[in-house]
Amino acid sequence: MAVSVAPGVRAARVLALGIPVVALGGALVSQYVFGLNPCEMCWWQRYPHMLAIVFALLAFFWRPVRPLVAVAALAVLVSGLIGGFHAGVEYHWWEGVTACTASPFAAGGDPLDAIMKAPVIRCDVAPWSLFGISLAGFNFLFSTLGALAVFALIARSDRKA
Repeated sequence: MAVSVAPGVRAARVLALGIPVVALGGALVSQYVFGLNPCEMCWWQRYPHMLAIVFALLAFFWRPVRPLVAVAALAVLVSGLIGGFHAGVEYHWWEGVTACTASPFAAGGDPLDAIMKAPVIRCDVAPWSLFGISLAGFNFLFSTLGALAVFALIARSDRKA
């Protein structure tokens, strides 16, 4: 049974769930449908979204709702800020991490052979962009603005209460 809350918090709760679901869904589609394998920093952006989904879902069933939604929004904001850092690395504004990620293990294959043939996924190369904005850049824009909108909805609801 869902917990009833003020309209502003209700909207914030839906937004705090919707943003990470759409972001992770887009990341998974880009990975498994379009073959854009994630680098290390791409994974870093996914973890806060996963955490945000958990807290946003909890906010539908437990009280107090506002703190759960606020933690979900904070996780979305963290993902957005990591996305901003990653976009800066892709645009060569600053140096990023040196680790790269690959998925070396195929089912039933030789692990050493799989490691040797695995593609290297670089963090400083944007595999796709639209209007000059990479996926990390879009995550920065949508997650940061979305998290700020959730915080604003919560704050506005607190003032009305």
